[in-house]
Amino acid sequence: MAENSTLARPYAQAVFSLGKEANDYAGWGEALNALADVVNTAPLKAILGHPRVSNAQLVDIIMEAVGAVANDKLRNLVRLLAANRRLNVVSEIIALYAKYRADAERVVDASVTSAYEVSADQQNAIKKALKARLGRDVVLTCHVDRSLIGGAVIRAGDLVIDGSVTSKLNKLNLALGH
Repeated sequence: MAENSTLARPYAQAVFSLGKEANDYAGWGEALNALADVVNTAPLKAILGHPRVSNAQLVDIIMEAVGAVANDKLRNLVRLLAANRRLNVVSEIIALYAKYRADAERVVDASVTSAYEVSADQQNAIKKALKARLGRDVVLTCHVDRSLIGGAVIRAGDLVIDGSVTSKLNKLNLALGH
């Protein structure tokens, strides 16, 4: 939802700044994921906004539940989110933080959907080609979708390269239809 993204942006930017200052993007990513795991549970959702649960109690419950990643900076974030009634946008904060982190680390997530398994050599060739084209390191995930018949679809950010047989057949069908 665009509104939640707008609400989450200042928090994500603040957390990103903290991660950058401490040179600990991974630590904050782990902390945010743990926070989301807690906040998105049914029992916690049930007490969000409950009149008998104070913000201080809510913060204590969340911090106890996040466990090992709990620290003073995360506590301050949770306290701020609870005070401003923004615990419901933690998922959007994570998504924005991940984007900021990827931009800072010059990394792009890419996926390859292929009709058949992609070999390690093919994966390396795809990574190399994408790195040359995008100027970023590439984290590649591969999926198999037999309905493609052959070829592959590569997605990296806004870039989509569709070299599947299914796509080519659809284009041919359209061309023959006109």
